[in-house]
Amino acid sequence: MPAHVSERVHALFAGEWEPPALRDATTVVLLRDHDALETFLMRRVSTMAFAAGMYVFPGGRIDDADLASSFEWTGEPVDAERMTAADDLARGLIVCAVRELFEETGVLLAVDKHGRIPKEDERWEDDRAAVHASSDALALVLARRGLALDPGLLPLWTHWVTPEIESRRYDVRFFVATVPTGQRVRDVSGEADDVRWERPGDAMAAYADGRLPMLPPTAATILDLTHFSDASSVLATAASRDVRPLMPRARLDDSGDIAWEIIDVRDGSVIRPLDSEPAGSEVHGAGSP
Repeated sequence: MPAHVSERVHALFAGEWEPPALRDATTVVLLRDHDALETFLMRRVSTMAFAAGMYVFPGGRIDDADLASSFEWTGEPVDAERMTAADDLARGLIVCAVRELFEETGVLLAVDKHGRIPKEDERWEDDRAAVHASSDALALVLARRGLALDPGLLPLWTHWVTPEIESRRYDVRFFVATVPTGQRVRDVSGEADDVRWERPGDAMAAYADGRLPMLPPTAATILDLTHFSDASSVLATAASRDVRPLMPRARLDDSGDIAWEIIDVRDGSVIRPLDSEPAGSEVHGAGSP
């Protein structure tokens, strides 16, 4: 464990460390069937302020524009309770997931009045660039294309919260989705220096031997995926999963040593103890001292 992490745990219990406020964020576990189930991963550039050098799913922090009411919706209502969020925030999280995915990969998850997902056309990249330049542009792009947001395209998979001892903290909902026919996944985010499709089992093997550094929630999500053979079975399971807001929490045991456990943030109940301490800091990522 990095020295500053240990010091911060002791400072937290001494009342000398105030956990930073949480920022709501989303990430999308993008899936495809390519001989076998694969998921899309991006390695964050070394200059990033959070999780530098780590492999992550596409995603990012919610913007004010994501919370606007100028979006058309279709399909089943957003399940705010399952997201542990107020109604407005829950809708904003879906918008955030759609926006970030479009910005970072060129995949646009929305439907026309017939329930069809659009295919790429000659204005596709211009629209993506406009949304990348300003979050406000997503509502305009969708309206011009006659598209509505359908929560069914992005079922919730899991929910993780950054530990209290980190200097930046996020409340992240993980959604799963598949690549629509007629759309391509591209490396257009500017925040990654490597992108790849990985079979879950191969990704976990690479993670275990240090070739694919990941945040614990990313690794835990990919480990879940090793139990599935195709994307449709993942999506079918997502709708009925028990999703709780999970957070790794440090505590001091009777001997004063640091122990770690996973808790349910809603009530602080312990889900399970962790057998080992975190390998590093989420903020400092692969470069943790």
